[in-house]
Amino acid sequence: MSDQSSTKAPTSFWVISVAALIWNLLGMMAYIMQVTMNEATLAAMPAAQRAVYESMPGWGVSAFAIAVTAGVLACLVLLLRKAWAVPLFILSLVAVIVQDFAALFVAGALQGMGPTSVIMPIVVLGIGIYMIVYSRSARDKGWIS
Repeated sequence: MSDQSSTKAPTSFWVISVAALIWNLLGMMAYIMQVTMNEATLAAMPAAQRAVYESMPGWGVSAFAIAVTAGVLACLVLLLRKAWAVPLFILSLVAVIVQDFAALFVAGALQGMGPTSVIMPIVVLGIGIYMIVYSRSARDKGWIS
């Protein structure tokens, strides 16, 4: 018996999957830039932004690592047409929620940088939810198994 999905995935599946992989790789780059930031770069930031970076709890940074790693893996697995992309996308979204809570409420991004600090988290949450729904739909349609 073949391990491959029996239903041919449409071109849109490949486009969405590759776009999601690029998005998640950009997130991985942002994570790497954050954890490797030197003192000069940190000192050059506006005070409110610097305060958020310095106040971010370790568990929030760990959640960021889990979110982007699970997201990249989920996209790669999706491109391999495997259904276990779905739980990886769910793990990534849960980690994003933890990371956002840490940044917005524990590290003080919402208070320090104002309402605009929620724009990117909302975009990331929306894309994360979309990828869960999309990968479930792909599984239900037989594009992934």
